Amino acid sequence: MTKKELRKLIRERKGQHTTVQLLSYSQDIVQKLLKRIEEIRQEKCGQNDTESFATPHPLCILLYHSMEDEVHTHELIRTLHATGHQILLPTVDGEDLTLHIYEGEENLSTGTSYGIQESAGALFTDYANIDLAIIPGMAFTQQGDRMGRGKGFYDRLLPKLSCPLIGIAFPFQLLDFIPTEPHDVKMNEVIC
Repeated sequence: MTKKELRKLIRERKGQHTTVQLLSYSQDIVQKLLKRIEEIRQEKCGQNDTESFATPHPLCILLYHSMEDEVHTHELIRTLHATGHQILLPTVDGEDLTLHIYEGEENLSTGTSYGIQESAGALFTDYANIDLAIIPGMAFTQQGDRMGRGKGFYDRLLPKLSCPLIGIAFPFQLLDFIPTEPHDVKMNEVIC
């Protein structure tokens, strides 16, 4: 199948699930992701304890403010921010994504493109200091291949990052094969 056909297939699969079902999937995925983030934090700071998630060694995490048909990240963003992690959210700027520091719900505004909530926080350009990136996609493979919505925003951003990349998606977005191109960046892992 072509990428266009695969995107249509995923949209059809999403349409077969209610909002309640998608929220239930999202809650499960977020719990897995929170556990994985804590493991990464402990690896980074050399800790093996399992004390409070509130952490003296916060991570700098690139996330995304989810659209209605994506794994719901709004509560995840609030939780990670409240526990001391620095959260970065992408903002559409022409053909590219710029990263901005999340400073709370009150500093979000609806972006001019796609109706996504974007942070009005300070511009962040120190890509080398990002510890982890959580990436959306239309579909993934277990091997880390990713297919986006077709506009190339993340295709242009991901090569700038040296941190681990975690793709998150609903279980029905996991495919056996996605056509890839040489410029496509693989995820280090995918959580469904």
